[in-house]
Amino acid sequence: MVEIRLRNSMTGKVEPLEPTVKPGEVSMYVCGPTVYDRAHLGNARPVVVFDVLYRLLRHVYGPDHVTYVRNITDVEDKIIARAAEEGVEIDELTRRTTDWYHQDMAALGVDYAGDPNFREPHATDFVPEMVAMIETLIARGHAYEAEGHVLFDVHSYKEYGRLSGRTVEDMIAGARVEVAPYKRDPMDFVLWKPSNEDQPGWDSPWGRGRPGWHIECSAMSHAILGESFDIHGGGIDLQFPHHENEIAQSACAHPEGGFARIWMHNEMLQVEGKKMSKSLGNFFTVRDLLDQGVPGEVIRFVMLSTHYSKPMDWTVEKRLEAEATLFGFVATIAALGDLEDAKGSDPEAALVDALADDLNTHGALSALYAFRDASNAVALARGIVFLGLLTWEQLTESVTDLRAVWSLAEPVAERLHRMRQVAMETKDFAEIDTVKQQLSSANFSVQMGKENTTIRPEMGFDRSVLEKLL
Repeated sequence: MVEIRLRNSMTGKVEPLEPTVKPGEVSMYVCGPTVYDRAHLGNARPVVVFDVLYRLLRHVYGPDHVTYVRNITDVEDKIIARAAEEGVEIDELTRRTTDWYHQDMAALGVDYAGDPNFREPHATDFVPEMVAMIETLIARGHAYEAEGHVLFDVHSYKEYGRLSGRTVEDMIAGARVEVAPYKRDPMDFVLWKPSNEDQPGWDSPWGRGRPGWHIECSAMSHAILGESFDIHGGGIDLQFPHHENEIAQSACAHPEGGFARIWMHNEMLQVEGKKMSKSLGNFFTVRDLLDQGVPGEVIRFVMLSTHYSKPMDWTVEKRLEAEATLFGFVATIAALGDLEDAKGSDPEAALVDALADDLNTHGALSALYAFRDASNAVALARGIVFLGLLTWEQLTESVTDLRAVWSLAEPVAERLHRMRQVAMETKDFAEIDTVKQQLSSANFSVQMGKENTTIRPEMGFDRSVLEKLL
């Protein structure tokens, strides 16, 4: 079996993945979206990163031996505020936004519809489990009630700050924390808060209210995966306070369990070398790019070009390079490959080994370049599908379309060659120049010589021009 090694944020080391809860079984929890708006490009990075990891785990351990949980946060203050702003019911907002999220992520090759080993718990379905965990924390002396709130006592957990590598005192000095009169310590965080009549709420021993954000993930992961599981993932922005607080809650509520053994965090995303922000005018959603005509596989390719532990820079240049590369890959397969030979086969060892080395997606893409350069279209096709850049159906359609265009281009090229021969005699190149311009505008390159003329489709070609010229 291939050994998978992953960078553990808890230790700062790359460690072998050794499933301990159930030998040969891997469980992974990744923090999902808070559904109140479209997912921006930065939100999509962990989705793609952990999708690749999920694909690798399924390949190594077998599809039925991997459980992947990615939650939906559908009760949170931002959701309440956005619903009030739009004048819609909270359920309507969260349903609509969750649908958007699924559609946009599917465009990036992340679609788990029908996958029995993928779970997507909604926070509102696990409130009883959250209440039970809070009661346990109070009973164990790790939480306290104050003015309708329940708060976690950070000083009751001696290892608080281990994940982020900071002491409680450092956190207080460097963080913006809510200083409320009912808190024993500024760093104590909310497990339960009261709800007024206009806010969603559930009955609890502390009155009608709703859970804090952090307790949601602890309760959902425990309910589905148990007291211990193998991998916990998310963006680096969640390391503190969200993941730090998850550890504290879970370790104190279930001290006999190990919670997550390996913590993985992807770094942040930039745009043209700058932090993405609305004030800089460089903030955009995944849907913005899709609507601008950027294919989902191109967005995914750019994301995979940078190691997940490094900041990723989205640039127009990288986008164009990715488009050209993917087109070239498809052209190689169309010219050389038989997709029936590739379909259903395992990816090449070079690609799997790269991913097994701390999810080295850049190395995996390098393997695709090597397959192309070696004219190994079968390996190239397998790799493209394994990395989620295209499905077999999408790849087959693209190859079929390209081959059909090549067939259309041949008679047009022959006609253009005859036109050239006539023009050489008459010295009237007006008609041939018009045709060449039409082809160029439709993204076809034209190479003319004494012996023959060649017309080749380039990225973004419009085949209707060929059909009109026949």
